Amino acid sequence: MNPIVELKQVTYRYPFAADDAVRNVNLSLYPGEVVVVTGLSGCGKSTLIRLINGLCPHYYEGELSGQVFVNGIDSATRKIADIAGEVGTLFQDPEEAFFTLRVRDEIGFVNDWRGDDEEDVERFVQAQARRFGIEAFLDRDVHVLSEGQKQKVGLACASGHDTRVLILDEPSANLDPESVKRLADTIGELKKEGIAVLIVDHRLHWFESIVDRIVVMERGRLTFEGDGTSLTQAFCFAHGLRKCFLVDERDRLPEEDPHADDAILSVRGMTFGYDKGPLLYERADFALTAGVTALIGENGRGKTTLARLLTGLNKAQEGNFFVRSRRVEQKDLLQHVSIVLQNADHQVHMRTVEDELLMSCLMAGVVDSRGRVDDLLAFFDLVSVKDRHPHSISGGQKQRLAIAAALVKDPSILILDEPTSGLDGQNMQRIANLLRHLANEGKAVLVITHDLELIEACCTKCIRLT
Repeated sequence: MNPIVELKQVTYRYPFAADDAVRNVNLSLYPGEVVVVTGLSGCGKSTLIRLINGLCPHYYEGELSGQVFVNGIDSATRKIADIAGEVGTLFQDPEEAFFTLRVRDEIGFVNDWRGDDEEDVERFVQAQARRFGIEAFLDRDVHVLSEGQKQKVGLACASGHDTRVLILDEPSANLDPESVKRLADTIGELKKEGIAVLIVDHRLHWFESIVDRIVVMERGRLTFEGDGTSLTQAFCFAHGLRKCFLVDERDRLPEEDPHADDAILSVRGMTFGYDKGPLLYERADFALTAGVTALIGENGRGKTTLARLLTGLNKAQEGNFFVRSRRVEQKDLLQHVSIVLQNADHQVHMRTVEDELLMSCLMAGVVDSRGRVDDLLAFFDLVSVKDRHPHSISGGQKQRLAIAAALVKDPSILILDEPTSGLDGQNMQRIANLLRHLANEGKAVLVITHDLELIEACCTKCIRLT
């Protein structure tokens, strides 16, 4: 059998970069095969994706040596649109690839574009919606969906049409564990259909039943390749990777007392619903005490909305808010609370990583801003990218930058929305250690997460949304 994708001695360097992003890469992907690529943040995984789907060098330009073949044709001789017709890509931020406003229209966009009749388009949309469990919000605006729901819509779009190769960039990052299980089942179905699937992910526990090969990258090179049985906990630890076997601790966590006397942040009688939609919260009470609390629940249950309500980014129709038993106006909550949004792109604005932290220090009134920035750059392993534009660094690095910026003002309450979604094992553990340290200092930390490994590492209680 001939490979559907083949990279031969591929080396690539981005424009104006001092070093190669990938070097001497040889990799083949066969029809009906599932290959998982993993490695530390910034090791070249995203560039590997861009080489296969043609974004490098057709869009990003740069210097390419070696050859990339898709369906036996050298990608250098093709237009990027032709490659995209055979290679479907779910990007780490699926919203970047959306073209329309409504879920139904997004899934059927390509069919409409190529002139399929209305009934065929609708059949395709319904089939993809059933496959990914998104029938209930086909007529919703894509931009009001939760990140996990957007991920499912992106999967529905990327896996249809004439796709022969499906590339998934961190597909499990924003999905609840039950949706991840369904994702694995769906990939198994695609595999049986002869579609080649390349998964780039840090989380290693969910694809045991479907993976054919594991590839590990380090500093732009492929350093390990083996079958699914190659991964052991010792191997993962030695390479700074995530655990390959996990225990689901969610049911073992005690629930936070919504009326706790020692609450640092508490809410009484909160009511909220989006315009023309049902109420998400009605006369609800919440409390956060010192420690690390996991906010858990299925995709779309209102976890991110609750985080925005607790910081005043969304305005409740009713409710009273208290910080250490003192009533505060909802609009003033950000004086006491720092938040890290799920999409780090929404929180970085300056021209360099270092400037991002310096501006955060300026806004927070930090006296020794230079020393504070140096400490944060070192702690979050961002020194090597301090002069780069925040939007040019990897997803994991961007996530760490957003967390560093949130800690500048030393808040007593910290809310993090999926803080480990793009992080490798070493950096996930770094965040877990940090959250435990903040808890030991008496701070209240609320973590919205589907990351079972993070829950196991640092969360001692939970708020469940059902």
